[in-house]
Amino acid sequence: MVFHKKTVSLVALFLLLLVISSNYVLYHSSFGIQSLPADLNGLVVGSILDLSLVAPLLFLAWQRKFSVKYFIVLMATGLIAARFIIPSEYLASFQSVMWLGVGIEGVLIFFELSLLFMLAKNVPPILKRVKSSSLPLLFSFSRAINEKFPKQTFIHILCSEMLMFYYAFGTWKKQPSTEGDTFTLYKRSSFITFQIMIIHAIVIETLGLHWLLHNTSMTLSIVLLILNIYSIVFFIGDIQALRLNPLRVEDDRIYVSFGLAKRMEISFKDIEEIIEDTHILEQKIPSTTIEFIARDFETVHPDLLLTLKSPVKATLFMGIKKKYKQVAIRVDDPHAFKKIVKERLETAQKGLI
Repeated sequence: MVFHKKTVSLVALFLLLLVISSNYVLYHSSFGIQSLPADLNGLVVGSILDLSLVAPLLFLAWQRKFSVKYFIVLMATGLIAARFIIPSEYLASFQSVMWLGVGIEGVLIFFELSLLFMLAKNVPPILKRVKSSSLPLLFSFSRAINEKFPKQTFIHILCSEMLMFYYAFGTWKKQPSTEGDTFTLYKRSSFITFQIMIIHAIVIETLGLHWLLHNTSMTLSIVLLILNIYSIVFFIGDIQALRLNPLRVEDDRIYVSFGLAKRMEISFKDIEEIIEDTHILEQKIPSTTIEFIARDFETVHPDLLLTLKSPVKATLFMGIKKKYKQVAIRVDDPHAFKKIVKERLETAQKGLI
């Protein structure tokens, strides 16, 4: 069943890219233009439906996240995208439909601006709460945001982006925390070196593609340039977040994060058992398991697997929440880590914490 869901997701992504690319090629290539019929109204209607209905449904199937509000936002985005993909002379009869998308997006933008105003108003108390907390920044900041804006997805995404820029540009003089029992996750691998290689590859690709496309499609060249710059900033911030936020074991819980990509707070009271069996650890990790493992070119396995009594929520990229039943962890000092986790779990099972 897990394999089936992944297959459906991949098929949906493939069809989504096919729908968008085929509509773009139809109106912006010599082959597509030559194939256009004399009466374009039916074709334009089909393209509008593709971009405003079919593409949003495929996107939701790819993300496996179904929400009426989310669907309306994607429909409006598809209508606006249609204005850029379909030449304006073909849209003369459909201006009211196009403006509907703009109107919906305008309402949403106004709503998001009001949320931004609320966030700006609450920044001082949030920062004060973060500074007074002994938790790692990734956790203290998220906790402060959740207390002020528990159900505002847009705010959570925005704050996730703020963390990315903070770690990318504002942490170069900071040193990793060594308070309490902390364990790094990346020194037994070449993960950071691998990330740096990716940054170099993106820089080279950016220069090459921008030079190739700036004469043929300036818009596409600028979009790819922005996406590549964003990717570079993300990888830099991810490296810094990984360095500066080692796994921390407290008396009653574990705070574990892997860069900006994922983080989780695990109470020892929620742990059912610790699995150390090498045969089990070397098996394929199921989708119900979140892994905090630095991977590079070599195949590596977790040092231990924490099985939880019930699924516990983790925070993923851009503030997305997802629950997991198991946690796979690989640290740079596995013997000390296993020892302290067993001791704290035993204490928790005796009801002493």
